[in-house]
Amino acid sequence: MLLAKTLTSSTFKLALVAIGVFGVIMSVIFGYVYLSTSSYVRSRSDREIMIEYSILHDAYERSGRAGIVALIQQRMADRNFANDAYILVDSSLATLGGNLKVWPPMVTAASGWTEFRAPEPLPNATKRPLLRAELETFPSGDRLLVGRDISDLDSFTHQIEVAVISGVALIFVLAGVASILVTRRTVGRIEAINATSRAIMLSDLDKRIPLRGANDEWDRVAENLNLMLDRIGMLMDEIKQVSDNVAHDLRTPLTRMRGRLEKAYHGQRIGEDDQLLIGDTIADLDAVLRIFSSITRIAQIEMQARKGAFRTVNLVEIAGEVVELYDAAAEQDGTRLTVVGDREVLVTGDRDLIFDAIANLVDNAIKHGRPGGRVVVTNENNEGKPVISIADDGPGIPPDEYERVFKRFYRLEHSRYTPGNGLGLSLVGAVARLHGARIEMLDNSPGLNFRLWFAAPAN
Repeated sequence: MLLAKTLTSSTFKLALVAIGVFGVIMSVIFGYVYLSTSSYVRSRSDREIMIEYSILHDAYERSGRAGIVALIQQRMADRNFANDAYILVDSSLATLGGNLKVWPPMVTAASGWTEFRAPEPLPNATKRPLLRAELETFPSGDRLLVGRDISDLDSFTHQIEVAVISGVALIFVLAGVASILVTRRTVGRIEAINATSRAIMLSDLDKRIPLRGANDEWDRVAENLNLMLDRIGMLMDEIKQVSDNVAHDLRTPLTRMRGRLEKAYHGQRIGEDDQLLIGDTIADLDAVLRIFSSITRIAQIEMQARKGAFRTVNLVEIAGEVVELYDAAAEQDGTRLTVVGDREVLVTGDRDLIFDAIANLVDNAIKHGRPGGRVVVTNENNEGKPVISIADDGPGIPPDEYERVFKRFYRLEHSRYTPGNGLGLSLVGAVARLHGARIEMLDNSPGLNFRLWFAAPAN
């Protein structure tokens, strides 16, 4: 099954294409080596034959038949010319001299180069040699053939040819085997991922892709997929938690509204009481609508659908407006609300969203700070980066809760009977991500110092 998938996989087909291209390149290279070597070997032999032929030709020109026959006899007696072949014949092909007994019947040309298997062995040899020779017909009708035994050269070039063919064949075989093994490994890893994916689709959400410990690209892909699955699992848990929190937060105001309406339905109609009941019901409906409005707005921000309103704004002006808005609420709780820092802190962003984020932070600081305490909003340019901080002197937030407070509907007070819906810091986190701002939460000893670090505006 795995072999069939291996042979039909796109990776194997791509490997075959690569093998084909590589094979063609190697064939061209080896072919060039073979032709170059063969040509070089034969050219050396041809030069030596031409030199010997020129010497004999000159001897014939100077001394005629007697001179060339004497020179041939001298060559035949010399061991250095044991691999050379000579024959001089007249116009009737009668042998006049040489170590070949008869004119080779397969040599019919009058002059030029030829290559043939000798009809008989040369002296001191047992096998018929392969000869390469140059021949010429003189004006008198005499014919001269000067050659050399190239059997060793032919054997050498044949060995090169066999080596080239064997080398190319071996490369193809090894490349094919390597391709199958590599493709099989790749398909095996892919099948492991597919099997895990099918198991997850069958609701086994806790299953993860196995790692082989090779720390290769497949392990890295598996690690990333496992991290993605962990993130998906976490988000699903958050969705379940959000659903439970929404149900809890909406059940209370809806139950109160039903109770009031039922009381109004069965009770005696009294104008002032009815008006009060309806007013309370409207207030609870407004609270429900605010929850849904906050959820929708956070979703829009997280989808980055509001970047069209980005422009350069001054954090100091926005913070001043927020402090002015919450000044009355702070005085009611006996909290001193102040704004300090630089006069101009510029950032690039959506003014309304930044206002909402700062407002939520100031509102939380007032609500959860120490009664009669102090809330300080600070704007400054710290090391070239604009930053706004909201510090209170209340009980603060435990460090292990820093990350959790940004989840929707999450509250430190788990009974969920205090005012609020747990969406304020979720909106702050969404605004920060939209603006590329970094959130920093520090212990204010006592209280919490919440900082938003923005990117410096582009010039």
